[in-house]
Amino acid sequence: MLKRTPFYDFHISVGAKMVEYAGWEMPLLYRGITEEHLHTRASGSIFDVSHMGRLRFSGKDAVAFLDRVLTRNVARQQFGQSRYSLVCNESGGVMDDVIVSRDESDWLVVCNAANRQKLIDHFSFILRHSGLTAFMDDTTEKTGMVAVQGPKVIERLSEVLPVNVSQMKRYTFESASAMFIKFTVFRSGYTGEDGVEIILPAKAAAMAMKFLGGSIAKKETTLRPAGLGARDTLRLEAAMPLFGHELDESTDPLTAGFEWAVDLQKDFIGANRLRQIAASGPSRKLIGLELDGRRIARQGTPILIGDKQIGQVTSGTFSPTLQKSIAMAYVETPSAASAEMEADIKGERIVAKVVALPFYKRN
Repeated sequence: MLKRTPFYDFHISVGAKMVEYAGWEMPLLYRGITEEHLHTRASGSIFDVSHMGRLRFSGKDAVAFLDRVLTRNVARQQFGQSRYSLVCNESGGVMDDVIVSRDESDWLVVCNAANRQKLIDHFSFILRHSGLTAFMDDTTEKTGMVAVQGPKVIERLSEVLPVNVSQMKRYTFESASAMFIKFTVFRSGYTGEDGVEIILPAKAAAMAMKFLGGSIAKKETTLRPAGLGARDTLRLEAAMPLFGHELDESTDPLTAGFEWAVDLQKDFIGANRLRQIAASGPSRKLIGLELDGRRIARQGTPILIGDKQIGQVTSGTFSPTLQKSIAMAYVETPSAASAEMEADIKGERIVAKVVALPFYKRN
């Protein structure tokens, strides 16, 4: 049976098209993917991201444990700070990409929904065999989580939240209470826009949606709900990775371009293999492509130079913002410097120009 987030009743009440995603019943769209995408870029949207895993760690050895399983040096992380990190296997492949946040009493690791149980099993095994005193609490189904993203979000939330979100720095967080409900606001997101992510008790979900969105039925409303469809096109324009596409257990973070999120000066699971890759250089590179015409290069589309396949697409879409067909692809490192390639879309070769990532960045 599919799990439902605390916002399920809200989704149904406003006519969301629901789909299965990573074991959850989630909104794919409400009004239309393109409309929701463009509203996010122009104003702001509320995304239900309660399906993402929320694991809390505490105990005297919590820092040592997290330093062992994460690629970032969390021991240097400040209270109230969040950081992007990765969990690797012994071969250096990415088990998941996560956001780790340091509170005064514990740590929060937010992971992808599809990898939640895998990480719980992995972390539990390490805890049992490491001799470290640390404790893990899966709070996913006890809480709700929303992402509020867009250029008008901070102004809107400054009017309704008892937190000065406009003064919060990127990748910091603060906890507060409103109407006797404790919540935490994180200045982060997955769309390429400014905004926040908010975690709150599951029982407060219905009230929170009304509180944040106001009268969402009105066309002039600043914040409107958006589904998984728009979330994916937004993140692709911003060149943000998606597990199962740009990241997987056979792809290491250096190949994916995340060397800045890997501290090879410390020991962690997968570090020895990553040091070898760093010494020789990755054999593949993630690049951005703009395709001629409107055809979409889906995941797995071959990328060619001449008659030689030099890589394949990981994610592709027609960009609602740029009005261009865009894609990310892994190609052989020597070929990455080429200015032009071709995408083989069902036997038709489409010219693909190599462009800098991200495709979209707010000025």
